[in-house]
Amino acid sequence: MKVIWSFCLVLLVLLWVGGARAGVLADRTSSFPNWESKPGIAVAKGDLVYPDWMAGNWNVASTLVDLAAPLAPNIVTPGFEGNRRYLQQPVLFKVRFEPEKSSGAILNYRNKRAKNIVADRAFNGLNIAKAYLGDGAVLSVKVDPTNPNRQITVLKGEKQLISIVTARGTETLNPRQFVSTEISQQVFRGESDIYLNEVETTTAYRVLGGGENSDSASKKIAADQVTAIYLSPQDPDYFAAGGHPVALYRYRLELVPS
Repeated sequence: MKVIWSFCLVLLVLLWVGGARAGVLADRTSSFPNWESKPGIAVAKGDLVYPDWMAGNWNVASTLVDLAAPLAPNIVTPGFEGNRRYLQQPVLFKVRFEPEKSSGAILNYRNKRAKNIVADRAFNGLNIAKAYLGDGAVLSVKVDPTNPNRQITVLKGEKQLISIVTARGTETLNPRQFVSTEISQQVFRGESDIYLNEVETTTAYRVLGGGENSDSASKKIAADQVTAIYLSPQDPDYFAAGGHPVALYRYRLELVPS
C-alpha cells in the first residue's frame, strides 16, 4: 500500500468556491503541525478559481520540508516513514493555469475581460504523478468532462486512484496573496483490494516580482502548502483517530514562468 500513500501526497498539489472567514485558512498553514480537525468549508461547486496572476505556464519546484504523524506511535499510516526520503529533495514538474472553457472555446488569458482562471487538472495531475512515480508508472489522468472535481488516475498494473473534491474554501488576503483549501475523497483500486482515505490540501500563494497583472518573466510565485491525511470510516482506526489528521506533510513551492 506504500504507493497509494506516497501518491496521495502529491496528487492534489496544484490541481489547483465557497468562502471562509478571512484569515482562517491562512492560519492553518502557520499552525502546522498542530491541526486538530478538518476546516469548516463549503461543499465544492464548480472549479477552484485562482487570481489572474496565476494564469500561464509554470515550472515548479516542490520540496517536502517537514512531516508529522500526530497520533504516532498508535496510528501511523503505511508509507509514512518511507516518505522521509523526499525531505529537502526538490521535485520538478510543469503546470498551467488558464481561463475556464466557455462555449467550447478558451479565452486568451491576457484579455482583461477573461474570468475564472482555473488549473488544467489533467495536464497538471499527469506531470505531478510522473515526477513522483516515474513515467512508466502512470498511464493517464482524466478529469470528468461534466465535473472538474472528479478525477481518475490510471496506474500501471490495473490500478486506479479516483479523487473527488468534496469541499473547498478560498481567501484573498490582499491582491498579491491567495489561500485555497480542498478536501477530497480518494479511492485506490488495486488488483484485489480497495483503499479509501480523505485528503486536505491547503496552499498559501504569493506573487513575487512584477505586478499581480504583469506578464513579465520576472514574476514568480511562492507557496506554503500542507497536505493532511484523514482516515475513512471504513478504516479500523477511524474512531480511535477521532477526526484528527494521521499524517501531515508541509511543502515549499516555487513557480517560475515556463
